[in-house]
Amino acid sequence: MSTLAMQGAGFRPVRPLNRLFLDLFGAEKLFAATALVLMLMIPPTLLAMAFDGRTLLGENLWIKPLKFEISLTLYFLTLAFFARWLPEGMTETRWYRLFAGGVVLSTGLEMLWIGAAATQGIQSHFNTTSPLMAALYPMMGALATYLTSSSLIYGLAIRRAGGLALEPAFRFSLIWGLILTFALTVPVAGGMAVAFPGHAVGAGDLRVPHFLATHAMHFLPVAGYAAGRLLPAGMALPAVRFFTLGFVLFVAYSFAEAAMGFGFLGLIF
Repeated sequence: MSTLAMQGAGFRPVRPLNRLFLDLFGAEKLFAATALVLMLMIPPTLLAMAFDGRTLLGENLWIKPLKFEISLTLYFLTLAFFARWLPEGMTETRWYRLFAGGVVLSTGLEMLWIGAAATQGIQSHFNTTSPLMAALYPMMGALATYLTSSSLIYGLAIRRAGGLALEPAFRFSLIWGLILTFALTVPVAGGMAVAFPGHAVGAGDLRVPHFLATHAMHFLPVAGYAAGRLLPAGMALPAVRFFTLGFVLFVAYSFAEAAMGFGFLGLIF
């Protein structure tokens, strides 16, 4: 279908994916700027690691801030990139600007909490050793849930945005990758915080399902894009649906496996 025909049918023209990377910051400037700030925090954190040799639970104190800076940089860059497929004008609405501002504020408070804990040489997560930390931990959990909900909002909004000239396989993977980032991360993180205070259960490590869940927004769209390029048109969408189901089951399996105290893939090998 030609571009003019798509416009006549109600489609919004979308540039080929391989060109969109040249304009990464154009669709959602607030999230792109947040990613840039987080990225600029990485070098000072690396310097802190180099000059501050203190450790906690066998790791340098600055490992956790570094992990969050890298992870959240990738998260906000991804949202800024995917924002181009939101309903037209959505990012300029009042409710969206308030919501996005709250997400950025939540991120700032999370990083302040994690950095302050590193400075003091104490755990930021799973720390109830003082009344202050016991009160802060659930509050930070609520902020993290709010932060993660932006992927859910994006997934639902893109689902409602009809007329996108996207291949069906990629559109499906994009929508469900965003939705499942929230839908899988919240129960996994909740299990780590409540049922298993901490990430280690014997030889099991609950960080594995947590990593998989939070990166559904990357794994699924990559699979959808690859399927649309490598498989016949009639096979791409069913293949992505099957991959999505398998991904959800794999996250559930890795969580159950870790909760039972087995190392990753320990129930298989």
